[in-house]
Amino acid sequence: MHLHILGICGTFMGGLALIARAAGHRVTGCDQGVYPPMSTQLQEQGIDLIEGFGADQLALKPDLYVIGNVVSRGNPLMEAILNQNAAFISGPQWLGQTILKDQHVLAVAGTHGKTTTSAMLAWILQRTDQQPNFLIGGIAPGLGVSARYEPNNKLFVIEADEYDTAFFDKRSKFVHYRARTAILNNLEYDHADIFPDLGAIETQFHHLVRTVPALGQIVMPAGEPALERVIERGCWTPVERTGHADGWHQQETDSTQKTMIYRGTQAVGALQWSLTGTHNTQNALAALAAAHHVGIAPSVALEALNQFEGVKRRMELRGTVNNITVFDDFAHHPTAIETTLKGLRASNSNARIIAVLEPRSNTMKLGAMASRLPASLACADLVFCYAPDQGKHALGWDARDVLAPLSDRGKPVQIVDAIDALVAAITQVAKSGDQIVIMSNGGFGGIHDKLLAAIRQGP
Repeated sequence: MHLHILGICGTFMGGLALIARAAGHRVTGCDQGVYPPMSTQLQEQGIDLIEGFGADQLALKPDLYVIGNVVSRGNPLMEAILNQNAAFISGPQWLGQTILKDQHVLAVAGTHGKTTTSAMLAWILQRTDQQPNFLIGGIAPGLGVSARYEPNNKLFVIEADEYDTAFFDKRSKFVHYRARTAILNNLEYDHADIFPDLGAIETQFHHLVRTVPALGQIVMPAGEPALERVIERGCWTPVERTGHADGWHQQETDSTQKTMIYRGTQAVGALQWSLTGTHNTQNALAALAAAHHVGIAPSVALEALNQFEGVKRRMELRGTVNNITVFDDFAHHPTAIETTLKGLRASNSNARIIAVLEPRSNTMKLGAMASRLPASLACADLVFCYAPDQGKHALGWDARDVLAPLSDRGKPVQIVDAIDALVAAITQVAKSGDQIVIMSNGGFGGIHDKLLAAIRQGP
């Protein structure tokens, strides 16, 4: 079957394209601004890419058009598809009906930590010779790719996003995935462009809970009010709660500087890795519990997890120049920003932390979380915010006003409206021993390499 994928360079749709190719389909695709690294990964797999959404792509005559959620009415190719009454389906629905229906799906949902926890889980399964299939929103060094599919392998780890499916299907993507093991990492308000409030997101999470069979497993942290409200609406599946004495939990051991992992009263072993922050330990507990549900012994899973090296763009070390370290992180929600900075502070309490923020997500641009930004950045010593037009137009809120409380508390803040000027401003103040954390859910204009080059040259 020939599939033509609209919006193919997005992380999810690009991964779907790789899976479709592995399943034996002919795959072509299009996107606006075909861009690496996904474009490179797709082309290496023999997938032809077309720039833009021209109606002339109807001439390809695929058997089915697979639609990503970046596509909306008014898109020239989509309008032509509708006018010609051509066959189309959303990406998540195609994946659920065609691929996942024959798999034991381990779905990882939550506002934060989906990519890292999915990668941890896939890594555990791979290191224990389970050869999992997976579709993850990032690349872990040990996995090598963001998506993999072999029909004979029956475990499938998927990052289960609550964002809507397509312009014609406003359910969350994850309702299509047929999860048997479901991790619900956490839940708070996000995606202000499609959800009016937290209650609307809780409804979507309950739709996911309704799809998990009684023979399945739900893994969630104890003490998460929003998730508890979801479960209280009705749950037909056993729930394993992490983070309390009766379930999977951790205990810091001061004498050995180790984090001991327990399942109830039974000690599993020590968690020893390079990842920072309690959030990563919580992610690890969820991954261990999910792996146990598919038969991986706790001690074996922990041994595998201790070799996990993290995920690209999740506190990824981009380089150290002149004893100044630059990290890249995907944090774009105040909770994630705060967690990232607290983790870095805990791991190196004496270093000066420079936070560089691009408020790029739709939620940030709308200003729904703007009031929480000062508190989320409190662990930083200096703050830089990239805000074209000073944040008054591109963001819909004034970055200077929002971040003023940081300056009032002695935390220097600079609002910069051009990448080159931002690089120059950071380089001017950076000094030996600094930890620079660049936070964005986009490419941020290639600032990481530009900054490292500038630091190398000196102010």
